[in-house]
Amino acid sequence: MPGIAVLTSGGDAPGMNAALHAIVKLCAARGVDVMGVEQGYDGLMAGRFRPLRPQDVDGIGHMGGTLLGSARSKGFRTPAGRARAAQALESLDGLLVIGGNGSLTGAHLLAQETGVRVIGLPASIDNDLGCTASAIGVDTALNTIVDACDRIADTARAHRRVFVVEVMGRQCGYLAMASSIAVGADACLYREQGKGEAHIVAELEALLRRAYAPERNKLEVLILKAEGVELPTPQLVRRLQDFSDRELGGVDVRGTVLGHVVRGGNPSYQDRMIAGRLSAAAVGALLGGSTDEMVGWQPWTEGGIDTRDPSVKRFGLAQVLDETRALLDGTSPVTQRRVRQMETYAGVMGI
Repeated sequence: MPGIAVLTSGGDAPGMNAALHAIVKLCAARGVDVMGVEQGYDGLMAGRFRPLRPQDVDGIGHMGGTLLGSARSKGFRTPAGRARAAQALESLDGLLVIGGNGSLTGAHLLAQETGVRVIGLPASIDNDLGCTASAIGVDTALNTIVDACDRIADTARAHRRVFVVEVMGRQCGYLAMASSIAVGADACLYREQGKGEAHIVAELEALLRRAYAPERNKLEVLILKAEGVELPTPQLVRRLQDFSDRELGGVDVRGTVLGHVVRGGNPSYQDRMIAGRLSAAAVGALLGGSTDEMVGWQPWTEGGIDTRDPSVKRFGLAQVLDETRALLDGTSPVTQRRVRQMETYAGVMGI
């Protein structure tokens, strides 16, 4: 076997380097060469390969970001671009793709159109992928959000303030949901609620009225907001400040958008462990002749192909992408369960 290629694509996620480290070491143990593709699918189309030997990945497992670089590629979205990528891989026996929804969509099309053998590893801080309970980067992102909110709560208490903290997640509210429970937030706003601006503002005004009533007299209020909510954070802050000026007096409302800070940092134990175990299953699948699949971590989805790891299963990329669409449009049982759980917690938030 001449070797395999590996690339990281889309938004970077803590733990991508841990996956690269594991892949190279696993392949070296089996006498298989690994070629790293620089800058995602753009680099693949251009044939930008570099050998990855064990000495090249020593010490990278604890680092955030990705050794290979990452990019979102417009050219790869075309059949001609994917044909160029397949041509660049002619001398190799397959490709491992570490990335999120867009990256795995590209992997599926590459496998279907060109016959290139491809296995995907889920890596997305948003946790918006089907057929996997978590993805590489999710746990680290949550820990970053929790740490930031704890620090914000300290200053909020000192000054008797309301803070609206926006977190990443695109169209998936998972990061906001999970972190709001972990930090004991007073409210959580996420797209899956389906609430408009008037409804959101009315509920938050009622929350602030209760929180700062004389008999309660809270020192701080913390509101977590997912970026997918179609109400800009500055606009929400202005409306809540206007309400506070009218009815509360002396309570400042501040907004903080955590943004890309959530993507960075050293990966947590959980992300390093998941990256290593997914990598082992992915390498085994690719070298075993499988293609057009993704390895999933403790999937709630039924079906899948067992691996040697009881926590990892393989799923066809077509099924993964179908389930991902269902997660985002709200028809997936996973999304519905998340929303039901949050509705239960909503009854105790703000008390």
